[in-house]
Amino acid sequence: MAVLYEADQHTRSGHPTSLLDLLQKRLQITTAQTALPQYAVDIVEGVANHLEDIDEAISTFAHGWTLDRMPAVDRAVLRLGTWELLYNHDVPKAVAIDEAVNLAGELSTDESPEFINGLLSRIAQLRQPEAG
Repeated sequence: MAVLYEADQHTRSGHPTSLLDLLQKRLQITTAQTALPQYAVDIVEGVANHLEDIDEAISTFAHGWTLDRMPAVDRAVLRLGTWELLYNHDVPKAVAIDEAVNLAGELSTDESPEFINGLLSRIAQLRQPEAG
């Protein structure tokens, strides 16, 4: 989530940095104590590879909100959650939504968890039903 947030902040400040470039920088400066888990790398690579579709899904279902109006933390959480919902079928829909809502509750505004829950729930409807 931090890499997604940082890349977004670079872009909004007029210094665009690709997600993959930023990820490579983070991987080069990590130590054994600060290493990024493989799943974090998978998320950043997945979001980078599908960013246009992810942002389109978020924009489509964010009734009355544009990506630019959302808090930066919410954009990062929504991108992470949307990638999990649409592209990582190893994560159950409910788990992806719950984790995103928890992140928003810890890191964003008081209204963000409810907003993210509703938006990701709508996006989850795009995902094929889970095998059961």
